[in-house]
Amino acid sequence: MQNNYQLVETRLQEKFDDGRTVCNLCLWRCRLRHGQRGFCQAHVNRNGTLYNLSYGIISSADVGPIEDKPVRHFQPGTKVLSIGSYGCNFRCTGCHNLEISWGVDALDELARGESKAAFVTPEELVSAAIEAGVQGIAFTYSEPAVWLEYVIDVCDLARTKGLYTVYVSNSFVTDEALGQLAGRIDVLCSDIKSMEDQFYRNICGKADVESVLHGIELAQNLGIHVETRTNVIPGLNDDTANLLRIAHWIRDHLGSDSPWHITRFYPAYQLSYIEPTPVKTLNAARQQALMAGLTSVYTYGDKGCDCATENAPVEQILPGWKQLHAVNKCSQDCCGDEGILLKKYERTLSVAFDANAEQVQRLDFSD
Repeated sequence: MQNNYQLVETRLQEKFDDGRTVCNLCLWRCRLRHGQRGFCQAHVNRNGTLYNLSYGIISSADVGPIEDKPVRHFQPGTKVLSIGSYGCNFRCTGCHNLEISWGVDALDELARGESKAAFVTPEELVSAAIEAGVQGIAFTYSEPAVWLEYVIDVCDLARTKGLYTVYVSNSFVTDEALGQLAGRIDVLCSDIKSMEDQFYRNICGKADVESVLHGIELAQNLGIHVETRTNVIPGLNDDTANLLRIAHWIRDHLGSDSPWHITRFYPAYQLSYIEPTPVKTLNAARQQALMAGLTSVYTYGDKGCDCATENAPVEQILPGWKQLHAVNKCSQDCCGDEGILLKKYERTLSVAFDANAEQVQRLDFSD
């Protein structure tokens, strides 16, 4: 662990003699040359080694009940300190946490050594959780898979202090990353956005259903408590057959008592033209799921996601440290503007599928 901001080596990477690296945190498995950043924008290749830009960088923080994640079957009635950083391996067109999940400007500033985002060490974060009187820490708002190095250090320390940990994810992650989380993360709250590949490709950025479902089931098999959620979007994933397939999959793969949280969509970003989900649609989905054999199905007509837009400023949750909002310039020479920006990735993004392995092949940005 470290006391000052600097780049931290990516835990799961392959290095090649020609200076390229492959990131094995998520299923994009980005292949990168010097100066290039992965699709998540949070990991950069510098001189043949992959580094995490966002270690210890906090974009959002809040204190509230664990039920808000939403998690209902683990330590009910307790409170968590929720935190997020910057970066995501999805590009959801209806994202409510756009500025931090994509985090393009913030991560560009970190790459140039110009960022004043809050830097908090694992020790400081765990101390803040204890001072706040919470019983757990939740990694949410942004995708924690791209923040794995920090997540692991916080989890290891939190466990020694009697705090549980919650990991709110899209589950488009590698088996290797889940293996690193086993025995560290207590709870996974994962999206199942749809049972249709076309939805993931159109709305999320070309992921696939089977990879997500595999990750969720593997997490449970690794001993992590799993709860799932689906944000129902009118006209996109609210088809009765689709929602019933989700219920059947949960029943058959996670168990009939596995919690399913059905949340209401609210207009955001490129989906601002879509009206909020009718509450009757949520209730109908719940009734179907109960009839299909699930016993723990919850609907939310008043909220759509674990959203950071109404959180208090970070300094109100994490006060008093000298490093908070200081200029975060790595102690090593930074990569400057060499990091490839998101727009280039979005222009050239293409995903191929291995027909045998049914997994997304590596994204090669190295040419």
